[in-house]
Amino acid sequence: MAQSDPQEQPTSVGEAAVAGCERQHRALCECHRRFGDSFQRDFACRHVNRALALCIVSTCCPAESDAVRELCASGGTKLKREQCQRAQVDLSACLSSHQDQV
Repeated sequence: MAQSDPQEQPTSVGEAAVAGCERQHRALCECHRRFGDSFQRDFACRHVNRALALCIVSTCCPAESDAVRELCASGGTKLKREQCQRAQVDLSACLSSHQDQV
C-alpha cells in the first residue's frame, strides 16, 4: 500500500472542507480573475461565493446545516420557528468550534 504525501493530506477541518468544495473554489478564483479587483467583481461573483460558502458550511457541519435548511425553509408554527432558531444556534456553535482549526 503506497503512502500518500503528508503535504497532500488536509490538516484541519477547514482544509478538508475546501478540499471537498474544489469545484466551487476554482469557479470563485476564476470569477475573481475575470473581474479583477472591482465593485463589479463583488456583484458578478456573488452567486459563486455563496455556493462555496454553502459547500464549506455543509461539509464542516453537515447535520446542523441540514437541520437549518429543513427547519428554516419556510414560516410556520411557533414550535417550528423555535426549532429553526435552535438549529441556527447549533450551526453557529458548530462553526465556531471549527474557527481555530482553519
